[in-house]
Amino acid sequence: MRTLIETETWNRREHFLFFSQFEEPFFGVTLTIDCSRAYHLAKEKNIPFFLYYLYKALKAANETENFRYRIVDKQVYVYDQVNASPTIGRSDNTFGFAYMDYEEDENTFYRKAKEEVRQVSTSRDLLPATSGENVIHFSAIPWLDFTGISHARKFSFPDSCPKISFGKVTEANGIKTMPLSIHVHHGLADAYHIGLFARRYQELLNES
Repeated sequence: MRTLIETETWNRREHFLFFSQFEEPFFGVTLTIDCSRAYHLAKEKNIPFFLYYLYKALKAANETENFRYRIVDKQVYVYDQVNASPTIGRSDNTFGFAYMDYEEDENTFYRKAKEEVRQVSTSRDLLPATSGENVIHFSAIPWLDFTGISHARKFSFPDSCPKISFGKVTEANGIKTMPLSIHVHHGLADAYHIGLFARRYQELLNES
C-alpha cells in the first residue's frame, strides 16, 4: 500500500522540485559500521551473516520514513513497506538480482530469503521475477574494504530507490567493521535522513 504525498503543502516541496530537475539527483555517503556483535550473533545463531545484516538494514529502512518515499509518474508516494532487491553471487563469479519481502518476524525473513538465495544462485537469470518501486537496491562487495562507491545508472529511467552497498569485514584491535555506502534521491532525502537510518542500523546491529 502507498499514500500520495500532497506536495503543495509538503515541507520538502522546494527540495523535491529543485533536485528532480537534475540529470543525477542521487547523492551518497560511505560510513564505517561496527559489526562485531552482529557477526558474533549471526555465527552463534547459524544465520548467514549476509542475511543477518541485510535484514537489519531493511528493518532500519522501514523505520526511516524518507527511505520509503518513491517518485511514481512525477508524484511522491510513501509506501507502507519497502522490500529488498539484493545482488546474489554465483559460483561462476556472476550474480543475479533477488527479491525479498520485508517480514516483521526475523526468522520468517531468513527462511524465505534462504530459498530466494538458493533459487537465484542456481539460475542464469539476471532480473528477479518480482520487483517494483518499493524496493531498496542492496549489493554486497565482500572483497573490498571500500571508502567510496558509484552506481551504474540509466538516466532515462525515473529511478528513486535508495541504493545500499556493504563491503568487506575487517578486524582491528578485536573490533570488526564493515564499510557501508548509502545513495538516495536528494529530492526525497538529505544527509539528516541518512544519519537517522545509520544510527538506527547501528543500534540494530548492536542488539542481543
